[in-house]
Amino acid sequence: MKNKIIVGFAALLLVMSCKNDDKILTSLADYNSSMETAGYHFGDKLDLPKEVLDNAESITISFGEKESKSLIVDPKYFMLGDNAITFNIKTKSGENLYQDATINVYSKAPEQNLNYEIVAEYPHDPKNFVQGFQIEGNTIYESEGQYGSSRLITYKLGETTPIKETKQSDDVFSEGSTIAGDKVYQLTWENKKGFVYDKNTLSLVSEFAYPDMMVKGWGLTYDGKNLIASDGTKNLYFLDVKDPSKMVKYISVAGNTSVYDQLNELEYYKGFIYANVWQKPIILKINPANGEVVGKFDFTDLTKQNTKGSDDVLNGIAFKGDNMLVTGKNWSKIYEVAIK
Repeated sequence: MKNKIIVGFAALLLVMSCKNDDKILTSLADYNSSMETAGYHFGDKLDLPKEVLDNAESITISFGEKESKSLIVDPKYFMLGDNAITFNIKTKSGENLYQDATINVYSKAPEQNLNYEIVAEYPHDPKNFVQGFQIEGNTIYESEGQYGSSRLITYKLGETTPIKETKQSDDVFSEGSTIAGDKVYQLTWENKKGFVYDKNTLSLVSEFAYPDMMVKGWGLTYDGKNLIASDGTKNLYFLDVKDPSKMVKYISVAGNTSVYDQLNELEYYKGFIYANVWQKPIILKINPANGEVVGKFDFTDLTKQNTKGSDDVLNGIAFKGDNMLVTGKNWSKIYEVAIK
């Protein structure tokens, strides 16, 4: 009889412990859900529910291979955007509990609305499906997309007839491009590889495979040290210019209240990355150190004048001195704007 009482008491403790564990995980899940939209900023504390803190002997947060005992949103562990993490809770009763969560981190300061004035207009061939867009001197380097008509061309600003042209095979959909030294680098959309050309002749020099983490090829630019690529996600990938198959690092892009994905044509200028957002009439100004969106241009009026469908969207950024050149897929104009 005594043994039955002991066994019964142990079973009761087990049931109580399980119920308590369920309460801990439920309260943590509710907290995580309530914070996903509101998000956090660097330096914020994760104010976990009392139910969790009162019953936890220790709490750690796992970030894949990294782990932290701090409940502070530290840039050493967290990135801007959504962070997939796991809470590891050791309870005072000796149980180990685990719960996956998404911690959204946004920039502290709201994006600044950047003003501009149109100072010049230039002709642009409306047949050009612009994917990459740069200027050097008075020469435009442009990567054109679409299967069967992808190519890399150069032409003089103010004209539309190509000076040089290199066509791609019909199974290639060309994407972003950039100039680095005496080379032009060009991405492809779904072929998981890029091309390297001689800048002066546009003759093909070599090819390179994407790093495994890059899903597709979208935008491309060069910061003087690394290539910077986008793949349609919230991420920007810094690639070794000598070996673009090697990823140096990556950042995620977010503003004050939202994460930005579908980052398309890119341009690096004076310490910032400028990015089109696919099918949106905006250009973002991004801090390359952490992915924080510090400013935003609204080109709604220009987009309305040039967009008739879902394909002919704003997509082209280059700098002519301190003025910005903007254009889009199948647009008939290139606009030069002075930033105020």
